Amino acid sequence: MLHLRVISSSNRSAAVLRTLAAEPGVTHVTLALGAAIDPPGDVIEADVARACANDVLAALAALDLVRTGGISFEPAGTVLSRAGERAEAATPTRREEAVVWEQLLGQVREGARLTPTFLVFLSIAFLLSAVGVATASPLTLVGAMVVGPEFRPLAALSVGLVRRDFGLIRSSARTLAISFPVAMVVTALATLLWIRLGWIGTGDVENARVFDFIYEVGPFSLVVALLAGAAGMLALVTYASTVLVGVFISVTTVPAAGLAVVAVFAGKWSVMLSSLGQLGVNLIGIVLAGVAVLLVLQRAGRTGGSVISGSAVHPIPGVDEDKSQN
Repeated sequence: MLHLRVISSSNRSAAVLRTLAAEPGVTHVTLALGAAIDPPGDVIEADVARACANDVLAALAALDLVRTGGISFEPAGTVLSRAGERAEAATPTRREEAVVWEQLLGQVREGARLTPTFLVFLSIAFLLSAVGVATASPLTLVGAMVVGPEFRPLAALSVGLVRRDFGLIRSSARTLAISFPVAMVVTALATLLWIRLGWIGTGDVENARVFDFIYEVGPFSLVVALLAGAAGMLALVTYASTVLVGVFISVTTVPAAGLAVVAVFAGKWSVMLSSLGQLGVNLIGIVLAGVAVLLVLQRAGRTGGSVISGSAVHPIPGVDEDKSQN
């Protein structure tokens, strides 16, 4: 369930409470009259079943609360309540994995932005992958996979395509188009310095043969990308642990980019081109898989409808009476 918190001006509180009362998937409704200071108004809280969260949020937004007050929500955590069990059972589609679009959009918009921190993490991941290839160190490659933050803009791109949010698409595409070349240039400069210092030799790129899965494009390149993208998007939607998923997603992106840079200095142009091809196949595959997962979940979420619009409107004791006297 989600815990919902609404700041409502006093003349809209009755409408908010009627909206919540009309949805069987809402429970634990509380009202604190005049408790909000900035913006001023009433504070209304409730627990909402995920399956009906989109309908409830849309109905509340239609009351102009975003402009005059505020709406916030977060996972409710463990809820021990018979009323909560009844609310979840009463929803048209009882699915814990239901996509709460406003929540998902909030997450991916943050990940779609190009920030100095994102560039630093991606550059470190590329540098680690270059060192891992040059030293034939699987552990260093694993470190690069863990550090790589590239799934965030890829997930944002998938969400943008499904929601037809062109601003989100532009932001995530811009982040990918700028960050990857910048990180590769940083890795190229570092590799050149390491060669000048004698720490690695141009022949060390032959170590990549130990990790031929990095640059050899084959049928499983797309299969792995699709599986990784699907796993990543499901983890994002359902709040599953993303640690192992992050490693799985990065395995065919960050190492391929790092190897492409090292291969340039070794004069291994075929390896460089193959690595870039592997990178492209996997970036596209991850995005397509994310889109497919979201479309499936979106379709599943439409199997049940909201009961808000068709429900009877009952007076709210202590609130409607106050409004009628004004």
